[in-house]
Amino acid sequence: MRAPLWVSALIATLIVQTVSSFASLAVPLLGPPLMTRAGLPPESIGLVSALTSAGICWCLACGGPMLSHYGPVRTLQIALACIALGLFALLWPFGLLGLLGAVAIGFGAGHNTPAGSQILVRAAPPRHRTLIFSIKQAGVPLGGALAGLMMAPLVLAQGLPAALGTVIGVALLTILLVQPFRGQLDQDRGKGRRDWARALLSLAMLAHSIRTLRAHPSLPLLTILGASFSVLQSCLMAFTATYAITRHGASLAEAGQIVAVMQGASMVGRILLGWLADRMGHALRHLAFQAVASALAVGLLVTLGDRGSWALYGCAALVGVTAIGWNGVHMAELARVAPLPLVGDVTSAASLFGFVGSVCGPLVFTLVVSWSGSYDLAFLLMAGQLALLGLASAAFLRRVN
Repeated sequence: MRAPLWVSALIATLIVQTVSSFASLAVPLLGPPLMTRAGLPPESIGLVSALTSAGICWCLACGGPMLSHYGPVRTLQIALACIALGLFALLWPFGLLGLLGAVAIGFGAGHNTPAGSQILVRAAPPRHRTLIFSIKQAGVPLGGALAGLMMAPLVLAQGLPAALGTVIGVALLTILLVQPFRGQLDQDRGKGRRDWARALLSLAMLAHSIRTLRAHPSLPLLTILGASFSVLQSCLMAFTATYAITRHGASLAEAGQIVAVMQGASMVGRILLGWLADRMGHALRHLAFQAVASALAVGLLVTLGDRGSWALYGCAALVGVTAIGWNGVHMAELARVAPLPLVGDVTSAASLFGFVGSVCGPLVFTLVVSWSGSYDLAFLLMAGQLALLGLASAAFLRRVN
């Protein structure tokens, strides 16, 4: 029997999301050996993460015409090729080529949000939409957990170049794996602008993307909350492995396991929170409360993480559920309130601001660590800005409702 459309849509987007996350998150996990090979301090991995986020911003700001021209599945295949190309650039001695590779990885990863949303909003049953979006977004921590478990053993067994080569092979294989879904899910391909390549360098395209956030009154607050969550999440993604090694004396393998626990907990959290949001409704209020809970979880990681390995693993899991488990609810609510023809544009524009936060977060984090020598202080500052916005959002929503 032929599977329902929403099942095909979920399978295709979940596969690509997982592999894209696995490939892009392998880079910060390899931060210490990558930076050592480049002769740079460990916290310099924040520059690579910031450039990856800059590539995502570029994609979200100007990639809309490319999506409408090729269709979402073909766009996701091109995105995986960009990620593979960026990882290949990191195989060479770190320099300008490596920095361009980080941008290419981000450009490829950025397509997951608008393309995945365009596929799922047309296929998902409305009463289960948030849960389905959350399952798809669970591919992010699933890929991160796989990277955390696999990358250190690969590096120890085969060396850094072979480990990156393995990730490149997985990305290229996935391009072939999702090809059978294209006929069913790319029905709108070819209807967009043919000058999509020129649009990648167009400031007018950036302005159009931002203007779509006027399409619904909830979109500005959703966008601001997403950006604030992204600041903290990007720092957790970029620095948790390095933090565990430098602050708690973990080995590279143990740091990968800590990240895997955090990502695995996030995968469960995204699905659970998506189900809960479908049952309770009012996703904005849900996100405001989750912002405060996320900041508290990071505070526990900083204050209790040195009380033994079980405390460190437990706090990492709590951080995963809260501070990295927000994205599915956020994406589903953006798709719900956006006019159907603008779903791709709205999710791109809102995510653009989120990834601006992903650029700024690691850069500010790096500066704080360089100035103070304290990863704890940097994590607390990143968590504090999210807590303040969550409290302000909850107060605002209570007043208007």
